[in-house]
Amino acid sequence: MTTLTDIEFRPLTVPGSIDAPDAADFVEMVRVRNAIYREISGHGDHAITADELLPHYATTDYERRLSWVVVDDGAIIGRVGIDMPLEGDSKVAFWLIELLHDTWGRGIGSAAYDLVETVARENGRTVLQSFAEHPASAGPRIAPPTGFGDIPEDHVARFYRRHGYTLEQVERNSAFDLMGSFDTVQRLHDEAIAASAGYRVVQWFAPTPDEYAEGYAWMKSRMATDAPSADMEFDEETWDAARIATHDAKYTESGRTIQVTAAQHIATGELCAFNELVIGKDRTEASHQEDTLVLKGHRGHKLGTLVKCAGLLSWREIAPQSPRVLTYNAEENRPMLDINEAIGFAPIAYNGAWKKVLS
Repeated sequence: MTTLTDIEFRPLTVPGSIDAPDAADFVEMVRVRNAIYREISGHGDHAITADELLPHYATTDYERRLSWVVVDDGAIIGRVGIDMPLEGDSKVAFWLIELLHDTWGRGIGSAAYDLVETVARENGRTVLQSFAEHPASAGPRIAPPTGFGDIPEDHVARFYRRHGYTLEQVERNSAFDLMGSFDTVQRLHDEAIAASAGYRVVQWFAPTPDEYAEGYAWMKSRMATDAPSADMEFDEETWDAARIATHDAKYTESGRTIQVTAAQHIATGELCAFNELVIGKDRTEASHQEDTLVLKGHRGHKLGTLVKCAGLLSWREIAPQSPRVLTYNAEENRPMLDINEAIGFAPIAYNGAWKKVLS
């Protein structure tokens, strides 16, 4: 067996392009990432191509991303990453450690975690947070303080606990069958139209048109403050047109498609609810529903249902061969789960949100 001293945590080179001479580690990292996600979930809907993931590693003014590949006898077997928001005097860091299953049990994860905590401390980060899928399994369960949902006390959960983490929240991963009937979606859409007099639906693809950039930026900024987050810590974010352009470029630079469906208050022109749907260049792969939010001052008019249903109805024309849409919601976010369940989203997996405060 290879000893732990033979394991290398090699800083990940982020190439200028996938065809660049120094792109080999990045391309192999993505291949291994996709394999790990398939091992965890049992499906390939979380896969992404290297050229589509590359823009997400671009340097920005909003976040510092540090990454390493885990190398065993010359082969990449996993990755380590730390994301540090650059909002004011942020003390938060988000991290991941992902390893191929057949490398577990050798102390590699713990060595990787030592790297994470060391780097976090060096950068003045004292609130460390991480997310992990916990596949269904028999045995004891762990519930978060919210009282909503639980996860199995599996290998990954024991790893977090061993390193001083507490489970703060459970997220539900749900899927909607795009190949099934849309009768319910259409009915709910029509009911939402009737209940939302004074609002209209507007839609666009990235890059965001100038007329919507300011309103979209404000709604994106509220994701960190208005979405249920239990005792996880998220810095309040400042968004403007420039940040929207940076956000959009993560998709447009690699040919991915992001559609934003928003509700606009007719009298004021204010954008007050939105939903995002994303798909890669391969329109036969799964779609992903990303952020959805209704601003607090406009709740109670079925705007969440409106933007979700309008987005799905138009998506049939955009990606008719995409088999399903995946989305995530906090288990305590009952208003949004009610909408999803009514539309036809069904749970397929659960994630744990884990936190540790460094002393």
